[in-house]
Amino acid sequence: MIPSHPESAAPSAAATAAHDLSSRLGAHLLPDGSATRFRVWTTQAQTVEVRVDGQTYPMTAQGEGFFETVLPVGAGAHYLFVLDGEARPDPYARFLPGGVHGEAEVLAPDQCYEWQHPDWQGLALAECVFYELHVGTFTPEGTYRAAQEKLPYLKELGITAVQLMPLAAYDGERGWGYDGVAMYAPHAPYGRPEELMAFIDAAHGLGLAVFLDVVYNHFGPAGNYLAAYSPSYFTERFHTAWGQGLDYAEVHMRRYVTDNARMWLSTYRFDGLRLDATAAMQDDSPLHILDELAQEVHRLGGTHILLAEDHRNEPSLVTESGLDGIWVDDFHHEVRVTLTHEQEGYYGGFQGGASELAQVINRGWKYEGQLWQVTGEEHHRGKPADGLEAPSFVYCIQNHDQVGNRALGDRLQQHDRVSLQQFRGASMLLLTLPMTPLLFQGQEWAAETPFPFFSDHSGELGELVTEGRKKEFAYFSDFMHMEVPDPQDRRTFESAKLNWSEREHGEHGRTLALYRALLQLRREDPALQHRSRRYLSAGSAGEVLWVRQDTPDGERVLLWNLGQEPVALGALQLPHSLPTRVLLHSEQDGAPPPHLFSLPPGEAALLGNA
Repeated sequence: MIPSHPESAAPSAAATAAHDLSSRLGAHLLPDGSATRFRVWTTQAQTVEVRVDGQTYPMTAQGEGFFETVLPVGAGAHYLFVLDGEARPDPYARFLPGGVHGEAEVLAPDQCYEWQHPDWQGLALAECVFYELHVGTFTPEGTYRAAQEKLPYLKELGITAVQLMPLAAYDGERGWGYDGVAMYAPHAPYGRPEELMAFIDAAHGLGLAVFLDVVYNHFGPAGNYLAAYSPSYFTERFHTAWGQGLDYAEVHMRRYVTDNARMWLSTYRFDGLRLDATAAMQDDSPLHILDELAQEVHRLGGTHILLAEDHRNEPSLVTESGLDGIWVDDFHHEVRVTLTHEQEGYYGGFQGGASELAQVINRGWKYEGQLWQVTGEEHHRGKPADGLEAPSFVYCIQNHDQVGNRALGDRLQQHDRVSLQQFRGASMLLLTLPMTPLLFQGQEWAAETPFPFFSDHSGELGELVTEGRKKEFAYFSDFMHMEVPDPQDRRTFESAKLNWSEREHGEHGRTLALYRALLQLRREDPALQHRSRRYLSAGSAGEVLWVRQDTPDGERVLLWNLGQEPVALGALQLPHSLPTRVLLHSEQDGAPPPHLFSLPPGEAALLGNA
């Protein structure tokens, strides 16, 4: 596992706080609460003012584009900056109660919430079982408070780490959060900042870590006011789907991101960050922004974890840049192609089947330098991952992207080629491997609710999003005759809200019982405690996938029948003997059977010798 990078070379807390307060941009309450320092950097404006609760005050030029004033106003005051007579929202705002186009609120984040569990020490990545959730659809209310009420359920289920989809304020009321524009302000419709702190604190009290998905590769298409202060935050050297790229050679852009990461981890006490699309974080600086982020985060001391969402299969993200783990697409894609036989889009780079799955498990990912030829792309992808241990691979069979990027937002088990037996077999594989597993909200009971893409942009932008979504799927044979849900229609958002009443009934209840049993076994079985690839091997016997973990605390063998006919276990040609004790069967009702002589299609069993 990757070390937690303790506090070597860390500056003192007092020195860091003093430096940050005096040089931070935006509005920051002074330590005694008597006044607020307002500070702006601009290369555009000649005069800068601040409008506080309707009253306008001049700001003094400090040189090099900085303007500053200290006013006797406290927490709760509302403000806008005025650049050469034009009012502009603060892109460094800590809270935007009226949305990204409106006034910011002066916030005292270090004083607005009294932490009940200040001694929480975090979790090592090897201990994490991630549960990805979207605050707006996880509960009917769609708030931090409502999500907090579900934390005991997640604890009882066996989850150890909650991962929230992005919270940075974005245009409109509802959305996935990947179009954030005010990175320091938690999205107001989910609740106030202190309610987010209470959610994290309650999770820590239950022994749950909390992670946040952050987007540092682009800004959303509406509500980004950084360029109004200085166009040098952005550059024509790089481009994103929304225009100019972020210029990480500009010190203010660089600090915007590194300070933002520090804020989420220090002020809100998140345990780690999932960095969205790190391959798109383009930087030609001598020290890549990812390397600096890792240095800054680990300099905080304690256990803070950085995960990259990155399709390139680059082990150097961990071994050189200093991140802790990588979301690995290849495992998900190989599982999906195995079950659905889909070959369109990026699934065309995967063949599916027991032997292909075994290769991914043995090597960590599939592509380690082979030629990738998908949708007109031709390049060699990936490098060998021999230097990475199992926890650094984050595996899933569902996540927000792989569900929501489908036309209808349908889930894996809702595909017409995937049976519930196959879905439960895939779940067995995911949760018995030593790699770090991730579940997507509702997966544990095979939820029927979809997770389609949804947004809430106004005017012409909203119309473009609707039309763009239709065109996106026009050339896919599986979707071309479907009516794609309008992402702008509120009903599309409402359809994604989990139906909690279904989880204990019928096949949903059966699936949930399996997940509880799997997570208990993962937590308590000594042989499965060894989160190491050194004890792991996988292979195929016909259409049966076998995965063996031969550890100092016992042997475990998972068998998953990927064929269409039952398989007699005694007839399997394996390179090792097969334990006879059944620890868990994917279709068991109650206790596992003492012996298993055949494995029906789609089903999986975990066998052990101790």
